[in-house]
Amino acid sequence: MAGHESEQRPRLRPADTGWAHRHRNVSGGWLRPTVFGAVDGLVTNASLIAGVGGGGASAHTIVLTGLAGLVAGAFSMGTGEYVSVTNQNELVSAEVAVERDMHARFPEAEQAELAERFRGYGADSDTADRMAAAVSKDPDLALRLHARDELGVDPHDLPSALLAGGASLVAFSIGALWPLLPYLVGLGSLGLSLGLTAVALLAGGMAVGTLTGRPLLRAGLRQLALGTLAVIVTFGIGHLIASAT
Repeated sequence: MAGHESEQRPRLRPADTGWAHRHRNVSGGWLRPTVFGAVDGLVTNASLIAGVGGGGASAHTIVLTGLAGLVAGAFSMGTGEYVSVTNQNELVSAEVAVERDMHARFPEAEQAELAERFRGYGADSDTADRMAAAVSKDPDLALRLHARDELGVDPHDLPSALLAGGASLVAFSIGALWPLLPYLVGLGSLGLSLGLTAVALLAGGMAVGTLTGRPLLRAGLRQLALGTLAVIVTFGIGHLIASAT
């Protein structure tokens, strides 16, 4: 009777026991280029403004330089991200095509390879053979498993190059616009610009920390330190060049 009750007892799922969990998105998509593009735009243009401002340039020159850096950097980032993701997707597609050809020409060998991988995951030989045979009945599923294991990607879930490039372009523009804001509203203060940049660097670093899982304050302070270093170096170079001329 007890055995019968045990057989009828429903199997608990992870969510039923409170052990269900979720992972952050690590596949790319739009979030990564958005966050990193914004931080890159912020550091790049703040450093550029600091360098020109350290050389004693007028507010008009700083605005012109900052806007030129924003446009040039945004298109560079956007096209670079688009080309990078496109090339990566094309490489994956080419390798998947090779794998598909191998499945068509040597199905037994590919099934044996799949069984060997299942044994490597801990399945006994008989179970691994039966699992490989079952998976191999669906060529698309078998190809997908091979691609995941051998290439580390899901060929049905590749990132969009257009989305990544667009997100990077827009995010860089927003980040690069931030240190320019005081000049655009007529305040024309390098100190205020760099102060706003410091706040944004701290916030941007913390945003990166949400992606990487690092402690937020530590990630924010690290980004602030690195950005401050870039600003100090470019300001110093601009000041030295102005002093020498």
